[in-house]
Amino acid sequence: ITSSEHLNKLAQQLFQLVQTPSLRAVFSKKNKWVLQSIRPINLNEVPDNDKSLLISSLEKYLLRKRDYKPDKKKYDLAILTNPDDPNPPSDDRALKRFYKAAMEAGFNAEFITKNDIDKLIQYDALFIRETTNVNHHTFRFAKKAQSLGLAVIDDPDSILKCTNKVYLHELLNAHKILTPKSIVISEENCDTIFSKMSFPFILKQPDGAFSKGVHKIHSKDEFKKIRQTMFEKSDLLVAQEYLPTPFDWRVGIIDSQVIYVCKYFMATKHWQIVNWSANKQKSREGEVESIPVDQAPAGLLKTALKATSLIGHGLYGVDMKEVDGKFYVIEINDNPNIDAGTEDKILKDRLYDIIMEVFIDKIKSEK
Repeated sequence: ITSSEHLNKLAQQLFQLVQTPSLRAVFSKKNKWVLQSIRPINLNEVPDNDKSLLISSLEKYLLRKRDYKPDKKKYDLAILTNPDDPNPPSDDRALKRFYKAAMEAGFNAEFITKNDIDKLIQYDALFIRETTNVNHHTFRFAKKAQSLGLAVIDDPDSILKCTNKVYLHELLNAHKILTPKSIVISEENCDTIFSKMSFPFILKQPDGAFSKGVHKIHSKDEFKKIRQTMFEKSDLLVAQEYLPTPFDWRVGIIDSQVIYVCKYFMATKHWQIVNWSANKQKSREGEVESIPVDQAPAGLLKTALKATSLIGHGLYGVDMKEVDGKFYVIEINDNPNIDAGTEDKILKDRLYDIIMEVFIDKIKSEK
């Protein structure tokens, strides 16, 4: 906290780097401001007119930490969410169920937002329930939490692997896991695609999410038009064989355990499960059918477990297509949807309990 309100955000960022009650940061400017040095200072170095501010801010901080465990829970869990996210991985009802399960498992649970990274030191675990990406605050939270020794889902390694479709393509193929025929292309070699892929095919951004950044290509002219826009955002694109199916399988896995299986049906008169061009929310997404894990095809579960074993022991959603009895992995999501009444339809509250039990196990194994 500073006496200048417009510097408070900067002060919070500096506190994340060096967590001490008072700091002195020196900046210089040529073309832009550059941090030259940062160091703790003692009370004697604090200007007299700022001492009352320091004392009052310190009192608030210490009181917040002292009051943090009113019911003497054993562990502290931060759940990172974004109230303004139009497509969050969990809806409000699911978040409430996560909170309830956490409290019953022995956690002091608290919802935090992107502005609370400096509070991570207070917790034993971080649960990211916000859409993740590498160039994003969710990845910074995961890295910071991991460096502090917290149990983290989604862990930074899983975020790195799952959000990079180029990496996933190479990884799955190297371990002989079935995927649709895929080619990684750049601006230099993109025209070679016509001899390797038949129309229609799918063109993807390497880091797209929620079916965004994905196009169905029907002709050379359409490819040339769309690729120009896509290459402005990425140096590489993934061209993938189009496998038409009435639904996609989604297998939810945590710590090598299958916790839900769903069929995500295609949106009305559309080739994807989400139609972002639809005007009405009701027609934007296809229906979802949840089935008991023990009634899911054995090949589906085996493929999903093998694929996630290459990523880690976090929470994943494996998207697959079934063609002629074979299961093709489309992608692995490190931050899969868990919404009330959908993914939890079979296990209900037990699904949330399982996830909290995994957190407890991770904390104990890291102690």
